[in-house]
Amino acid sequence: MARVKGGTVTRKRRKRVLKLAKGYYGSKHALFKTAKQQVMKSGQYAYRDRRQKKREFRKLWITRINAAARMHDLSYNKLMHGLKVANIDVNRKMLSDLAIHDEKAFAEIADKAKAALK
Repeated sequence: MARVKGGTVTRKRRKRVLKLAKGYYGSKHALFKTAKQQVMKSGQYAYRDRRQKKREFRKLWITRINAAARMHDLSYNKLMHGLKVANIDVNRKMLSDLAIHDEKAFAEIADKAKAALK
């Protein structure tokens, strides 16, 4: 039986890896071996960071809410507790958005939280 070299399969695999490595610095976008290593590592970073992004955004929202709450003589902790006592169910993303774009609405929410704490 004749020997099969598999050139098209190998070329297709290498082209796929090099296409994924497009834009990488130095030899990482040009040489197959280093490109493959970097594509693997990039995939690990992407997987990890899809989860970390959620944590980072939550931290950002909390920081923004805390800054806005302190302008209304409340700490973040007291604001969130007051909202829970007042049965106001607003997630942190929306609270953060209100704090930035609609100061009047955030002030009303903060006042209701304050009233519920007393």
